[in-house]
Amino acid sequence: MSHGPTPRPAPSSDGAGRFSGPYRAPRLASAVAMTAAVFFGCTFIAFGPALALYVFTIAIEPLRVIFLIAGAFFWLVSLLLSSLLWFIASHITENKDGPTQKYVLIFGVLVSVIIQEMFRFAYYRLLKKASEGLKSINPDESAPSMRLLAYVSGLGFGIMSGVFSFVNTLSDSLGPGIVGIHGDSPQFFLNSAFMTLVIILLHVFWGIIFFDACEKKKWYILLLVLLTHLLVSTQTFLSPHYGINLVSAYVIMVFMGIWAFFVAGGSCRSLKFCLLCQDKDFLLYHQRSR
Repeated sequence: MSHGPTPRPAPSSDGAGRFSGPYRAPRLASAVAMTAAVFFGCTFIAFGPALALYVFTIAIEPLRVIFLIAGAFFWLVSLLLSSLLWFIASHITENKDGPTQKYVLIFGVLVSVIIQEMFRFAYYRLLKKASEGLKSINPDESAPSMRLLAYVSGLGFGIMSGVFSFVNTLSDSLGPGIVGIHGDSPQFFLNSAFMTLVIILLHVFWGIIFFDACEKKKWYILLLVLLTHLLVSTQTFLSPHYGINLVSAYVIMVFMGIWAFFVAGGSCRSLKFCLLCQDKDFLLYHQRSR
């Protein structure tokens, strides 16, 4: 008499969609592993490059850390003011119809972008005054260059913007729920992570270009920075497709990155020497620092 495999009891449901019995533990462990993978994967995509920039270029100098925190604080103040205006506008149009609420939302985004750029200019003026004050107090000690301060402040703006725009999405990625069950994009968390990365890097590039334009008094460049910021922020209203918005945002990021590279003093020759490790000044610097 041969014996086959012992039949496993069928899973039973408790009426709320939760399975009991021997199938519950494997399914629960698999769900936890999947949500953890999505959470950490999206976190590293969104904030990994910014963390690397902070560790290798900011954390080594305490003064840069202070300027980074100050830049993040200025962005927080701009968010507070934008939230106050949004709170007032939403209460005024509380009982209005759907199209009116959409226009209020667009108005809130436009006002928020304008306020952010106003606070970027205010931070530039503060850093300019601080730099002039340091030179007058101690003429022998060189103050940080405005290009360096532009990079540090832009990274502060970008990190704080990314945290506030993506932290709620990250918390939702831990579950429970299934993305795309109602016809939405199943890559929502991944698209949001890449979009957050774009916003962080764009703030770095915008900061470099913005500060350089203020130094050279090229005010029309400030308008171009504002317009590109508005375009990236409002393109979701123009197209509901995540893929198109992501591609267009990356195109703008590449354009602004190239512009910021040349504004910061870079050239094709220096980039070539750096990539081929033929930059003598770069190599001598590292030999002296050993």
